[in-house]
Amino acid sequence: MGNANARDGDADGGAPDIVVLREGTEGLAMADYAEAIRERLPAADVRHARTPSEERALVRRARVVTGVGIDEGLLSAADNLELFACAFAGTDHLPMAALERRGVTVTNAGGIHAPGIAEQAIGHMLAFARRLHEGWRRKQNREWRHFQSFEFADSTVTVVGLGSIGRAVTQRLEGFGVETIGVRYTERKGGPTDEVIGFDEGPFHDALARSDYLVIACPLTDLTRRLIDREAIATLPPHAVIVNTARGAIVDTDAVVDALRAGGLRGVALDVTDPEPLPEDHALWTLQNALITPHTGGHTPKHWGRLAGILAGNHDALESDGDLENVVLDP
Repeated sequence: MGNANARDGDADGGAPDIVVLREGTEGLAMADYAEAIRERLPAADVRHARTPSEERALVRRARVVTGVGIDEGLLSAADNLELFACAFAGTDHLPMAALERRGVTVTNAGGIHAPGIAEQAIGHMLAFARRLHEGWRRKQNREWRHFQSFEFADSTVTVVGLGSIGRAVTQRLEGFGVETIGVRYTERKGGPTDEVIGFDEGPFHDALARSDYLVIACPLTDLTRRLIDREAIATLPPHAVIVNTARGAIVDTDAVVDALRAGGLRGVALDVTDPEPLPEDHALWTLQNALITPHTGGHTPKHWGRLAGILAGNHDALESDGDLENVVLDP
């Protein structure tokens, strides 16, 4: 550990193999990310740039840079850069045109959050099935009074999006005795669910009408923005629960609030909201059948280890001229 830390910020130790930029994510320290990379690539020279001046000095000679983002000013100094490994799944904040002009390959962190997000989605569904949130409320009130709970088995769970998160949710549903419907852009590709449909209105609304739980795990696109609108919510049975693990704007927030107030939904579990962050005076905070978590579904201590594993594999692939994982830009 001491020897590894000595390399952090050392701009005079020759050309580094990998530079970890200073801006962190989700409250996690980038120094821990650098150490996770060193554990997987003990022969590589991995440097953690702790200041803007260290970033400029180290990036100038690095072949691989990783971090939340890289601006065009820093990119212009990166004479030897071949790979930028983004620490986010989304890359729309990056200067992609400039990266492409400079011939830099870009990878992302897609998939590393899936296990944690999937576990949280399962937890939310079980919480509503067993009414654990009601038990917690009564415990806070020191109220020993019976309430009726239900069983999760024999439910129908529709998972919208069968990417890494949707597949992880479906995998963890095995053994619960539920029926699963998967919704994806290309229906013919099939998937791990009992049934796979596309986004066509007829089949999609038919699936909603049969759903006890609706898990949103798809990207936010022109197609999926407000996908779960008033019409979709009205099509769900009134005992249905919506679990949104993806992006807040996929769900019509006002329609959700109205349905919860009118008894048109049993509940919602939202790790993402629209707007986000959710204002202090928003109605969702006051509704007992709305479970809210502040975009923490994928935030676990295993975050850096998974990301370092992807980066280590891609570093080796660069050395051997192999195929890289999680590529979003291949100039």
